[in-house]
Amino acid sequence: MNFDWNNPYPGTRRPVYASNMVAASQPLAAQAGLCILARGGNAVDAAIAAAATQALTEPTANGLGSDCCAIVWDGSRLHGLNASGAAPAAWNLDYFRRKHQGRIPARGWDSVTVPGCVAGWAALHEKLGRMSFADVLEPAIEYAERGFAVSAAVQRKWAAQADELQPQPGYAEHFLPRGRPPQVGEHFVLQGAAATLKRIAASGGRDFYEGETAHKLVAHAQAHDAVLTLADLRDYAPQWTCPVGQTYRGHTLHQLAPGGQGIAALLALGMLQHFDVAARPVDHPDTQHLLIEAMKLAQADAAARRPGMTPEDLLQAGHLAERARLIDPAHARRGAGGNAPHADAICLSAVDRNGMMVSLAQSSHMGFGSGVVVPGTGVSLQNGGHGFSADAGHPDAVAGGKRPAHAALPAFLMRDGAPVMSFGVVGGDMQPQGQVQALVRMLDYGQQPQAACDAPRWRWRHGQTLDVESGLAPSVAQGLLARGHALLAAQDPGQDFGSGQFIWRLGDPAVDGYVGASDGRRDGLAAGF
Repeated sequence: MNFDWNNPYPGTRRPVYASNMVAASQPLAAQAGLCILARGGNAVDAAIAAAATQALTEPTANGLGSDCCAIVWDGSRLHGLNASGAAPAAWNLDYFRRKHQGRIPARGWDSVTVPGCVAGWAALHEKLGRMSFADVLEPAIEYAERGFAVSAAVQRKWAAQADELQPQPGYAEHFLPRGRPPQVGEHFVLQGAAATLKRIAASGGRDFYEGETAHKLVAHAQAHDAVLTLADLRDYAPQWTCPVGQTYRGHTLHQLAPGGQGIAALLALGMLQHFDVAARPVDHPDTQHLLIEAMKLAQADAAARRPGMTPEDLLQAGHLAERARLIDPAHARRGAGGNAPHADAICLSAVDRNGMMVSLAQSSHMGFGSGVVVPGTGVSLQNGGHGFSADAGHPDAVAGGKRPAHAALPAFLMRDGAPVMSFGVVGGDMQPQGQVQALVRMLDYGQQPQAACDAPRWRWRHGQTLDVESGLAPSVAQGLLARGHALLAAQDPGQDFGSGQFIWRLGDPAVDGYVGASDGRRDGLAAGF
């Protein structure tokens, strides 16, 4: 790719060039991964180290009780890992009718599915890691023991969630240690996390699912009238999958199959393939209008999938061409299928000089997740169960052992069967929208990864309504208004417009290396050597 290495957008970050690299939305996590690479670990080892550290240092989006997903290029083939949580066996529609009037709660124990991230780390390590599991978790254990200074973007989200979550079991004790959220730069130690991580390290992860930690989780669940059992934990296993791909401009974007939202990015690119997107500048209302309209149709398709429908069914060439014909270049359609529940995640990318590349995403779903923190463990639990539906005919209808839709969305770009970029963009339904906007900038316009990170973004919400960043050019805003879009200036750009972590392969990794970028909407860092 012949990138234009200039950056036309305001920003203080520069692309990073190296043969070993980690990009993450939390600097301590990126450097933990880099430390493992420097000690002889490979990209999978580095990704696990960064993910475990980030579970501590960015608790506003993930934790030890999160889910995770990953896509890995091992040097010869692509692997997909789905370590999203499965419902307790006792969950069914009647259970939620009886306890919650047919609702799936957003907080508390009855929003918690079996957490998958620890099992995901162990599965990645067993299949593809090089160092010992204990050595890989060593940086995270050190931060768990010694604590860390809270960074700015994390503190802002912490403060925004504190009032809602304060009543949940264990939340105030662990995350409001002085009766309030920590301030920026304030030292924080997550009680119990160090001992839990040591047990996880010594047991290859099994302690979380059948050892002391598992027993503490189940005892706490039962004390709060929840139905999680030791069998639910013991029987959980991540799923190795084959990523789903869609071609765009000679490249192929790969995502994990649903339940993630990656199918929407694939659908949108499949529709945009029918347009000469680069006929106008990227920051032109005609261009951005095309992207917005494709994303509306893509999200509607993703939301309308039926039981038994496969990604390949949705991605049929004839269907994509038919949907593309519905895009009116001059008028905004009133789209349906937006307004997905708020969710957040972390994504990170790790690569090494031998060519291994990892995209990993980890999520507690809605911020801190359920708000439940199990005493003595430091385990803050996700609320993945809120992704279920109480409608018996819905593809995500709740059932024991079933995985709901999830918020972890790793992504991987290939060309002619060779790896090109491991990346992700987090932020609920902003994830596919951010991926499409960034990829069009890189593949249609040759913008380098940091420029694609720094460029102003929009986020389609519902109908004809868009949130837009303040950096959007006035001419683009006026052009979108003229086409019938309604524009809102969002108040929290870090939350509303996601965060990307990109590492692009420049050639032979040992010689040419990679170029990495980390989004300024978070506290992140791309670091390499």
